[in-house]
Amino acid sequence: MYDQWISEEAREQIRGLPEEMRRNVGQRLRALQDGLSGDVKKLSGSHEGYRLRLGSLRVLFKLRGARIEVHAVRQRKDAYD
Repeated sequence: MYDQWISEEAREQIRGLPEEMRRNVGQRLRALQDGLSGDVKKLSGSHEGYRLRLGSLRVLFKLRGARIEVHAVRQRKDAYD
């Protein structure tokens, strides 16, 4: 089980999503805390950390010990800029 921290930027991005997407992101973030479940991939290159794929959305996060630090929730086309 992981603790979770969500940056203010990511919170604002989540608030800007339609209600159904917000609900889906919330459910997937809760599931992520339980053993990194979901479509998770370690990022390489200039990007540090991990991503969780939710359809066209990407949740970008880092692992700090037993803590998940969510930094961004963006559309795929904007996620890796």
